[in-house]
Order: sequence, then structure tokens, then C-alpha cells
Amino acid sequence: MTRTALLIAHGSPADPEPHEETLRALAARVGAELPGWQVEGATLAKEGRLEAALARLGDPLIYPFFMAEGWFTGRELPRRLAAAGKPDLPRLRPFGTDPGLVALIAETVAGTWPAEHPKLLLAAHGSKVSRTSRDTTLAMAEALRAHGLEAQIECAFVEEAPFIADIARNLEGGTCLPFFALRAGHVTDDIPEALTEANFQGPCLAPIGEHEGVARLIARALQAC
Repeated sequence: MTRTALLIAHGSPADPEPHEETLRALAARVGAELPGWQVEGATLAKEGRLEAALARLGDPLIYPFFMAEGWFTGRELPRRLAAAGKPDLPRLRPFGTDPGLVALIAETVAGTWPAEHPKLLLAAHGSKVSRTSRDTTLAMAEALRAHGLEAQIECAFVEEAPFIADIARNLEGGTCLPFFALRAGHVTDDIPEALTEANFQGPCLAPIGEHEGVARLIARALQAC
């Protein structure tokens, strides 16, 4: 019997199609890692997309392509699944909390900074109303230290203190990694603007959700479920 899985992200209500295309491409790469599986992607922002995917897939495993547990994964996604008549579908942990992400980040950033500046800035979303984004980012920093990443690791946020510009200003180089699943306004605008304001001289990498190893990480999580 064909196993099915559905990757779900938030998406952009103002312009949903680019993220839809990104998620479709990621789902295809995940499917290539899982012969015999049918894997699709859908955003909550694209009207009708989630419901149409559920109708095609039947009872898929749900993989939340989010960086943390929060309102969207804890309330909105369950509400949408229930409204589609699928309230009890098995759901994996969000992408940003997958233990396998620790090694992927460590591999990604290793060697990207000058030897005299072994520093990593995890630039994340943050929130003024919820601690989940902050706590998940701080937990990732601790996991990276426990993994043996030999660098000064700092966390900073777009929407709460400590803000990215304030932390980046004192790092004197190093590497910035956007702790985001998809490339949207925070990644394309807010983070670069904050780094420019801070005169940050190190590289700013692509958001971790774009890493080529993400498809295999998701495939392993689905296979283990």
C-alpha cells in the first residue's frame, strides 16, 4: 500500500504561490528519498490547497514545516484539519525541533567564518506574544554547543529583544544563519537590514529550510514515524 505524507507550511497570504512552488519542489525531493511514497506540500495561506491535497492523499502523515510549536501548529493547523474532516491525522514534530537538524546546521556553518572569528548568529523570528520561537531557538543553540560546535553562538530575533542588529553589532564577524523554514520578508528584508545597520561583516547564509539536506532529514523523520 502506498504511504502518503503532506508537508504543511504557513505560506504568505499576500502572495501565496512562490511558497507553494517551494513546498511542491521540497515535497518532490522528499518523495525521491522515499520510493513507494506519495508526498505533497501545501501552505495554509493558499485557499483550498490544503483541503485538495488531503482529498488526494487520504490519510497522510502530517509534517509541519514550521520552526517551532506555536499558534499555527497548535491551533490553526488542527482547526483546518478538523474542518476538512481529518482531525486525527498523525502529526510529526515541527521541522525546527527535529533532532536531526542539529547536525545539519553544524555541518552547514562549519568553516564559514574566518578562523579568528568562530561565531554564529542564529537569526530567528521571535514574538511579542509567545515564547515558543525564542525557546526553540535557544534550545537549538544549546544543542549545537552539546554537539561540539566550536563557536560562540548567539541568538537574536526580528520581533523581540535581543534584536538582530544589537547582537550582530558586537560579533565582529562570524556567520549569520536565518533560523527560518521559508524565504519571506523577514529573511529577504528584515535580517539584511539589521545586519547592515550593525555593520556586520560576516556572511549571511540562506535560511536553513533551503538546505539541500532538508529533504533527506524530512524523509528520515517520516520513515521513522
